[in-house]
Order: sequence, then structure tokens, then C-alpha cells
Amino acid sequence: MQKISSILVPFDFSKSALKALEYTVNFIGDSAIDVYLLTISEADVPEHTEQQQALSRQYNAKLKRPLQWITEEGGFSETIMKVKTEKNAQLVVMGTSGLQKEGGPTHTSQMVMETDCPVIVVPENTDRTEVYNISLVIGNKEIDAPKALSVLLEIARKHNAKVHVLSVQNTEETMGYSEVDEKNENTLLYYLEDFYSEHTFTENQDIIEGIFNYTDSHDIDMIAVLPRNHAKRAIPSKGLLTKELVLQSKIPVLTIE
Repeated sequence: MQKISSILVPFDFSKSALKALEYTVNFIGDSAIDVYLLTISEADVPEHTEQQQALSRQYNAKLKRPLQWITEEGGFSETIMKVKTEKNAQLVVMGTSGLQKEGGPTHTSQMVMETDCPVIVVPENTDRTEVYNISLVIGNKEIDAPKALSVLLEIARKHNAKVHVLSVQNTEETMGYSEVDEKNENTLLYYLEDFYSEHTFTENQDIIEGIFNYTDSHDIDMIAVLPRNHAKRAIPSKGLLTKELVLQSKIPVLTIE
């Protein structure tokens, strides 16, 4: 992956969108990165124009490049991917309010499942604004597209963050000694360089619970996951783990494609 020079933030003026914007500004720091704020709307709303101006005044002083606003019409995921391609954005940052009361999917979870680009999902109530420790969650399958780890390396390098690899299994089989485990270890060492800290293997009947237990006890700032619903060399999965992490996590989640 090329160096991150532009970020796309879908923006609907909600609490979760505001959190995504705040997170993006902190994420960028003093780097010269373009931030495109995309509003998907059928018509310009005067109130939104005033909010745009206010937000630009608030954040532009902290950025080397001013916020850039875009308004488009169309379907949610399709429009985001269209603008991402047009602006050559290497990363999408989206806010989320988490699980809906009726238990249905959110726009953010649908976007993550339908697209194959790197996305950082930011919970609206998270207190994580810095990236010091990242937990990369992998399973017992061979890493399907190792080059996708380059975005994780870019983020770790930018923030001088450590990557703690985590494997959670809900079976009693031996972990960490198979041929696949050895291949994955070599891949991680190669693609994550000195930012790779350690690989922890743990058991839990509830994989999601096992992940959150680890991130809570190890002061993790971001969860990274390699969704397998777009797998190229293996049989694609339904991406249920990724979906549940996006919906339930209290810290930002990076989905790597």
C-alpha cells in the first residue's frame, strides 16, 4: 500500500460522524494529509452548510491541509467507494453508534462487509484518541493476502505503535505449532518489521469475548482484523467475526483488505 496521503470520512453530522472527524484529526497529527468529508444527500441543507463552516474553522487550525467537503447523491456504500476512487483515498474512517436497538446492521457494518478497502471504524463513545498498541486478530487459517498488512505497518510506523497479534480458538486443539502457524509467523515478521511485538494464543468458547478480554487487559488502542469475506486464495467466509467486532467494540477497529 502506498503512503497514506488522503482519508475519506463519510459524514452525516451525527454524534458518531463528529467522533470520526475528531479521531481523524488526531490520527493525522502534523502530517500533510488531505481529509475529504463526504455527505450523501439529495439536496444541500442550509443548516449543514453552516455546520460545515463551523467545523472547518474549528479543525483547520490543527491541520496542515484544510478540510474538503463533498456532497454526492446515491447509495451509501456505492457512493463512498466512488468518491474514494476519485480522490485516491487510501483509508476510510467511519463513526458508529454500535448495535441498533432492533439488532439490525448499521450503515457502517454494511459498508465494511460490502467493500474491500481499509476502514477504521470509530465507536462514538470511545475514549481512545492515540494509537500506541494495536491488536491484530488472526485465526488458524493462512493469511490470505499478506500484502494487505502494509496498511497496518503504515499506521504502526506513523504512530510508533506496537502490534500484538492475537489468536483466539474455541476448541482444545494445540495452537501455535502447525505448518500454517509457522507460515503466518514468518509473514508477520516480514510485513510488520520491528513493530511486531508478540503472538498470543488463547482459548475461549466465545471468540468475541476472548478478544475483548485481551484488549481490555492489555490496554489496546485499536483492533485490526483481516476479513475473510473477500478472500482470494481461500473460500470466503461470511465475515461474521468482523461484523460483530465492528458492532460491539468500544475501541476503534481497523478492517484490512
